[in-house]
Amino acid sequence: MRPIIKKFVTLCLASVLTLTLLGTLGGIGAYIYITPQLPEISTLKDVQLQVPLRVFARGGELIAEFGEMKRTPLKYEEFPKALIHAVLAAEDDRFFEHPGVDYQGILRAAWLLARTGERAQGGSTITMQVARNFFLSREKTFLRKINEIFLALKIEGELSKEEILALYLNKIYLGKRAYGFAAAAQVYYGKPLAELDLAEIAMIAGLPKAPSSYNPVVAPERARLRRDYVLGRMRALGYIDQSAYEQARQVEVHAGVHGQNIAVEAPYIAEMVRNEMFSRYGDAAYTSGYEVYTTIDARLQKAANRALRDDLLAYERRHGYRGIIKHIDLLDVDDNGDELSAWRALLQDVKPVGHLSPALIINVGEKDAYAFTRDGRLAYLGWEQIKWARRIIDENHLGRELSHAGEALKIGDVVYVAAAGSGCHWLAQIPRVAGALVSLRPEDGATDVLVGGFDYYQSKFNRVIQAQRQPGSSFKPFVYTAALDKGYTAASIINDAPVVFDAPGLEDTWRPENYSGRFYGPTRLRQALIKSRNLVSIRLLRDIGIGYTIRYVARFGFKPKNLPRDLSLALGSGAITPYELATAYTVFANGGYKVEPYFLDYIRVNKRVISMTRPLQVCHECDARAKAKAEAEEAAVQKEEKKNAPVEKTVADKPTPTPWRLPDEYVDLSEQEWAQIRQGPQLPRAAKQVLSPQTAFLINTMLRDVIRKGTGRRALVLKRRDLGGKTGTTNDQRDAWFTGFNGDVTTIAWVGFDTPQPLGDHETGARAALPMWISYMRAALQGRPETPLEQPAGIVSVRIDPETGELADANQKEAIFEYFRSENVPRRETEEPRTDNPAQGGSDITEQLF
Repeated sequence: MRPIIKKFVTLCLASVLTLTLLGTLGGIGAYIYITPQLPEISTLKDVQLQVPLRVFARGGELIAEFGEMKRTPLKYEEFPKALIHAVLAAEDDRFFEHPGVDYQGILRAAWLLARTGERAQGGSTITMQVARNFFLSREKTFLRKINEIFLALKIEGELSKEEILALYLNKIYLGKRAYGFAAAAQVYYGKPLAELDLAEIAMIAGLPKAPSSYNPVVAPERARLRRDYVLGRMRALGYIDQSAYEQARQVEVHAGVHGQNIAVEAPYIAEMVRNEMFSRYGDAAYTSGYEVYTTIDARLQKAANRALRDDLLAYERRHGYRGIIKHIDLLDVDDNGDELSAWRALLQDVKPVGHLSPALIINVGEKDAYAFTRDGRLAYLGWEQIKWARRIIDENHLGRELSHAGEALKIGDVVYVAAAGSGCHWLAQIPRVAGALVSLRPEDGATDVLVGGFDYYQSKFNRVIQAQRQPGSSFKPFVYTAALDKGYTAASIINDAPVVFDAPGLEDTWRPENYSGRFYGPTRLRQALIKSRNLVSIRLLRDIGIGYTIRYVARFGFKPKNLPRDLSLALGSGAITPYELATAYTVFANGGYKVEPYFLDYIRVNKRVISMTRPLQVCHECDARAKAKAEAEEAAVQKEEKKNAPVEKTVADKPTPTPWRLPDEYVDLSEQEWAQIRQGPQLPRAAKQVLSPQTAFLINTMLRDVIRKGTGRRALVLKRRDLGGKTGTTNDQRDAWFTGFNGDVTTIAWVGFDTPQPLGDHETGARAALPMWISYMRAALQGRPETPLEQPAGIVSVRIDPETGELADANQKEAIFEYFRSENVPRRETEEPRTDNPAQGGSDITEQLF
């Protein structure tokens, strides 16, 4: 018997040794065969994870995120220790001990296969998961498993444990489009990874095993069991104590689906950035981790959003109530003893729009009402917030005034409400009228704010850059500026009287009128602009010439092809966008320089700036250097001419002095000093000066008077003396504008219907658009000192007769002061008229024209 046993044992040992030898040889053979086919691990060191495009405001506040994958890569040291412990406890507690392959786990999986015939994922270490996620498919085959093992060994040979774990923590899919644990923290809990508590960390640490099955949003009970398992493993491994374990297990599952913490509501600018990035980088824009920093000011953007929405809602209140969203009979609602939950459920299919919240009317009094909002708040509507809701007859007529709240509201009505301050809410409706607001920095064209409509998700049409509208009287300052550069003065007299035109391109007979329907006779240009007199503007354009004016205004950035070649140009009948008009007005605000608007400041990838905008800037230093250089070159030319000339030049032969005064520090520079300047620090890209300082000063004073004395005087509520601007209203009040500025800010407000139609009687720029401008500028100018308007050389102030525009007598009481170029100072009637000034004749010009 013993020889048989001995022979059996020997056979078994021989078999084991043979199998071991064959397995070893097979493993070596497999390694020799497979290893050359494995991918290079060095790619993991420079791996580019797919990270979405993110858009930020100037101060770093998040505006938007674009891309399918939600991911926020972190460095190893940025991951909380508690998360690392939780992941190791759940996935691979021997990670820092094994060489990338956990042989114990593989043997367990092999034993299960031998006993049951079932394949299992046993022994899959974190390193093996990294190999699979970066290089292999997820199919369960022996060949894939062998590749995974060899890849894991190769990875461990080239990367540190910390590098491997960081790749895993950033790469792994955790459900709801979240890739990596930083993204999961944001998606499930709406906060950064560093702010998660132990229960929340354990919850997301349990997701890699099965993101769908253990998802806390979809399957909260299964997710809780998985979380508790992770907490138990952490306790068993000594990562947490019993007290922390018990406390974390008591926390209820409270995960949800959260978007990014959007700090600034600026979806229109976000879409502009997305479009620009896609045009530059294609689909890679959404996966390469670009961080785009815009010029948007977060605080002012919030003020702009509020200003536009409040203004459009105010317009709606002036034009009546279109009615409730729907009515629900609350007696038919089965609330199962929970009335508030039932009310909230009734409102879920009505989406918020802008800052309007859906609400259910639950009580109606004589002069007030109470509503329950979609987000579970109680809203009080006072009589002031309800009484506007009169029936609409047409854009100019409303039904009779309400006498009690029940005429507009009933219990069970579903309506929109908007916060009105002091605990009250307006009864509101989604505006049919549209609006736009944009504000630029005059010194370089940076876009501080941009609001393209009431709600981007209701209408993605960006009215700031896409709406081609008639600017109306907002265009008049450009015609007046062209006239100032053709010899007219602010005191030139034009007759404001009826006129009839037969002109090609217009109606058969065109009888333009002032908005008031009245005529005011001979009028100074300053007064005509202040009061926005149409007939004066038309006569002025007729005199200086349509072709000249179109060529002239091109310097402001207007496209000649979009401007009509007839006299309606004087009334702003061309087609331009609010962005174009704002850009043009920056020339008035900055003293005559043409800047280009921009909204993209710089782009970063991996915290490295790869692109930065270098805008055109108002650069007085650049002008001074350029002029000093020009003068030096002219002096050199004259010196050479003098050397070669047989006769010395006289004083009369010297060139006419430039009207711009050169700063003292740039006078009499030597050639060596100029060489040093040229080799000095790089100057900014200098904006071109398109208006002389004298012309810029004159039109600025005229536009300031529009606010002090004219159609923009409502802006005096801001209590500043440095504001200039112009109202704009088109035929039948189809467009309402206000464009205003000081030295630091240029802002445009526009109101109109997307499909042009009358806004209604009296809905001028001063009524429909100016309140929006005031509301925004109140925030934009907060804390900013007034910007002085410096009187340039060549400008003088003299007393004139306000009726004739001529020089006043010393004793004339009603005389006023007016600014003139020194060569254009008017004379008294008794003096000889100037023949070189085409505007001096005043009324004579009117006679020649008409």
